[in-house]
Amino acid sequence: MGGGLRRFLVNNAPWLGAGVLLTFMSSFGQTFFISIFAGQVRAEFGLSHGAWGGLYSLGTTASAVVMIWAGGLTDIYRVRVLGPAVLSGLALAALAMAVNHLLVLLPVVIFLLRLFGQGMCSHIAMVAMTRWFTATRGRALSIATLGFAVGEALLPVLFVAAMTLVDWHVLWILSGTVALLGIPALIRMLRQERTPQSLAQEISSTGMLGRHWTRRQTLLNPLFWFMVPALMGPSAFITAFFFHQVHLAQTKGWAHIQLVALFPVYTGVSILAMFASGWALDRWGTARMMPFYQLPLAAGFALFSFAQTIPGAVVGLSCLAISVGANSTLPAAFWAEFYGTRHIGAIKAMAAAVMVLGSAVGPGLTGGLIDLGVSLEAQFIWIAGFFVVTSGLVWVGIHRAGIANLLEYE
Repeated sequence: MGGGLRRFLVNNAPWLGAGVLLTFMSSFGQTFFISIFAGQVRAEFGLSHGAWGGLYSLGTTASAVVMIWAGGLTDIYRVRVLGPAVLSGLALAALAMAVNHLLVLLPVVIFLLRLFGQGMCSHIAMVAMTRWFTATRGRALSIATLGFAVGEALLPVLFVAAMTLVDWHVLWILSGTVALLGIPALIRMLRQERTPQSLAQEISSTGMLGRHWTRRQTLLNPLFWFMVPALMGPSAFITAFFFHQVHLAQTKGWAHIQLVALFPVYTGVSILAMFASGWALDRWGTARMMPFYQLPLAAGFALFSFAQTIPGAVVGLSCLAISVGANSTLPAAFWAEFYGTRHIGAIKAMAAAVMVLGSAVGPGLTGGLIDLGVSLEAQFIWIAGFFVVTSGLVWVGIHRAGIANLLEYE
């Protein structure tokens, strides 16, 4: 198995490297990175916690809407063309954050960071992996998503430490510079971009009923709507969990540093779950796995509702990480497996928009409930129940789709 993985990495290094690069660059538009500067941004513009959260949700929601259109560009342009354009936009957004002093432009800057970072960098990488790989799609997705884990593990620590030495505006200039440096690296990796499997192997890359589904057909298919809560849930409530980490620590009577010190455990478990889910989906496909992979999220939030000790938090974070790692590979492969790859960019753009919208709704919803006196611990019980329900909905949707598929062929 080790030799096979080594050969796979060597033979596909340029394309896998492009995926890792793009997922890493998405960090500069992710909540875990932007929230590092929350205190400085609020002080700069005189914002309360609620006002900052509202502006952040506004920019994120706008990016979700634009993603519906922008994500479809992956069906038209190759990665070596679209990728550098997106990294240029991300660099511009980072530089805008460094130089902007106007409150009215702040949501615009957030919009650009979220669109080019969290949205398009992630989307291009995942669509590329689903197109370029078929039999080893799960393995390719799990390797490409390492960029997320590396960014999440390293950037907060490095940039928080750097803020004690240099002004935070300088750090955003540095972020923009890193994004620009990614452009020649990406171009070099994709000098000979792999032929998309959707063009080279039409039969092996079709979806349900042996055809390639358009975005309109997908939206009219009930399975898509059974999937929507499962798409939105992890993005909404994992984002909310990290967004309210300081408040959670205070509620539990922990020092914030005690909770933050556990994040490497979260990252490590999520990486293991990424590789395990990638191997499993290559072996069994997504239909058998999708209904169950969010159940650890239910267990994790339930544990955080009741746990009062740091060891309990370790177990809870590990449960969250299992689902988060699997979430990095399974949904992306699901769209290709069930709807084909010819229009995968447009279809996955809809899914990406739902997930980005979730990341806008989660912090605002939970924060509003906190203001109304509903504790995080009480909310976590309801969130755990939500993930049990979404798992059931996914099972029903896939079961119905499987029956319809069989009837069509009889």
